[in-house]
Amino acid sequence: MTEVSGVTSTRDIARAAVRARLAQVAIELFRREGFDQVTAGEIAQAAGVSRSTFLRYFRNKEEAVLSAFDSNCEAAADALRARPVDEDDWTALRHAVDALTRPYFDNLAESLSLARLIDESTALRAARLEMLSSWHRVLAGILAERSGRPGDMSIGFLVSAAAAMECLNIAVEQWTVADGAVDLSDIVDDAFAALAPGRGSGRRQEFRHDG
Repeated sequence: MTEVSGVTSTRDIARAAVRARLAQVAIELFRREGFDQVTAGEIAQAAGVSRSTFLRYFRNKEEAVLSAFDSNCEAAADALRARPVDEDDWTALRHAVDALTRPYFDNLAESLSLARLIDESTALRAARLEMLSSWHRVLAGILAERSGRPGDMSIGFLVSAAAAMECLNIAVEQWTVADGAVDLSDIVDDAFAALAPGRGSGRRQEFRHDG
């Protein structure tokens, strides 16, 4: 059993390495030529593989770009599960979003470049929204767990999680427009504060969190 697991692990590691390399090549081409101007075949050629090989790793070009966020949903889910059960859901979601913004601080220049690439492409913006939609359903399920009603995908949980993801989406867009000159966490704070219970929507409000 241990030997089989080791083989599987080795294969998974090798596959992840190839996937990461293909994504890197794709993103470099998109930055130079523009997302719409590059085909899957051209990415494959630049990476030294066949087009069919590229498409075994990614369904499309958008997925190659957004693979940079592959582990983010799991990180946010873990962060949300770790929040105190007596903490209100909106505050818990705000803390969970820290897991999604943290990578932006790890490599500011790279993160800003990728954000610009996404922002400049209609197809990539749409794909990002689809990705966030899938994330909000995961987070809504965890909100249900926190309430003691696992599996209850009621409107309240879905709306709260969707609103949190849209706060993140708008914050990243604003951060990108500002060329990273403003603190992303501060923008996220403002976005969450605008929708905090009892606060006036659309007005700047102070939102404090302890990181």
